[in-house]
Amino acid sequence: MASSKKYLQFILEQLSELEEITYRAMMGEFIIYYRGKIVGGIYDDRLLVKPIKSAISYMSTVSYELPYEGAKEMLLVDEVDNKEFLTGLFNAMYEELPKQKRKK
Repeated sequence: MASSKKYLQFILEQLSELEEITYRAMMGEFIIYYRGKIVGGIYDDRLLVKPIKSAISYMSTVSYELPYEGAKEMLLVDEVDNKEFLTGLFNAMYEELPKQKRKK
């Protein structure tokens, strides 16, 4: 099942306090970037983020889910209705996220 543009717009609105939130559509899903780094994505209308230490320690409940079959597990973000929580989560994760590799 592909993710809806409506859900994408909801998540982007929840993250509107942050600068440089961008996304890229990929095979019916959406990859979410924060200041040029991949934070996670929207898969089957679920917000999933990379399972890094800062995200795990920031979240009160940690739940791992597969974005799609054959992929690595990611963290399910349940508190998408809490704008302050999402902003804090993305800020907490930023420094630990790897820089984007540039294509040659």
